[in-house]
Amino acid sequence: MSAYTLFLRLEGPLQAWGDNSKFVIRRTMEAPTKSGVIGLLCAALGVSRSKASEDWLPKLSALTMGVRIDVPGVRWWDYHTVGAGMRMRIAEAEGKTKPGAMLTRREYLCDASFLVALQGDDESLIYELSEAIKKPKWTLYLGRKSCPPARPLLEPANQDKTFPNLESALTSVEWRRRFRGDLAPQTVDCLLDWKPIPGQPEAPTDALVWYDEPLTFEPPSHGPRFIVRQQLTIGPEGNIKVSPMPLQNSTPSPPRPRANYTDSKYRDARMTRLAADNGLCVFCKAPATTVQHITYRNAGGNESEEDLRSLCRLCHDAVTMIEYGLGMGLDRINPCEPRWRNEIVKKRDEIVKYRSLETRRRRLQPEEVE
Repeated sequence: MSAYTLFLRLEGPLQAWGDNSKFVIRRTMEAPTKSGVIGLLCAALGVSRSKASEDWLPKLSALTMGVRIDVPGVRWWDYHTVGAGMRMRIAEAEGKTKPGAMLTRREYLCDASFLVALQGDDESLIYELSEAIKKPKWTLYLGRKSCPPARPLLEPANQDKTFPNLESALTSVEWRRRFRGDLAPQTVDCLLDWKPIPGQPEAPTDALVWYDEPLTFEPPSHGPRFIVRQQLTIGPEGNIKVSPMPLQNSTPSPPRPRANYTDSKYRDARMTRLAADNGLCVFCKAPATTVQHITYRNAGGNESEEDLRSLCRLCHDAVTMIEYGLGMGLDRINPCEPRWRNEIVKKRDEIVKYRSLETRRRRLQPEEVE
């Protein structure tokens, strides 16, 4: 019998799915817990902790859950301070305290990505959860409030379809690389709910027990559930196909204003600049033949006299070559600034030497050129 399936994509810079952690040391499980996912669904529905156990927790806990670990992420530690005026015990004086903040260590999964499948027989419930995720009433986060999702939570592929079991549901969604050129793993692990069936009344010997099935959120109380780990292969002949399209494309550079040398306003600004510099190169005092944009922020006809500097051809070539070498953006070299002097002189000498050599090569025989 097929079950209705809701797919969630849980991906973000940080995630934290606590299970048995204590107050001062908060660890995270390797994958989303059932209590964490149900808490996320309750937030989307706008159901408070105190009211969740009345109606929603029995229905949501009855859903079977499978998690495909597409990217396991890297475990990171951080520390938090809790409270500013708590009575902290003093190590040097037994029984005495002083006001201060408590330090807690917290573990996170960095850059992880999980595909979660929730299955149930109630089509209307799956539809209601899907609509709630699309328009959540409260802020959604990946285990802790400091862990916002980086992508829409609903996995767009295969929504509103039925599958006979969790494995077939998780294998129906293609594995996608984040950027073009990322290598796909050979296998991924899946953590699947195990429930007794007529032919298998007892859990497999290798089944895990996670205490993350929520009984109440206030106070927090959790029951055990069996989980079986399954490894699926990725590739053309594997269990899971690889999507040819990457998840993210390279971010294009913002459009840069470009100079329009035929614009009349630019020509007026150019003439004003040359007149202000007495027709001389501001660097070497040779007759100026052009002007240099020291910024392109107003390029295209809005240049002012202050955006330009008069230069001779040699100094302009030297400055332009330095700018290209440095990969400069909108703001360019101002040849009047002393910090560029040595670089410009050095580049001028290189140009003169190269041009002299090329001139000799054109006029002399190869054996006559040094």
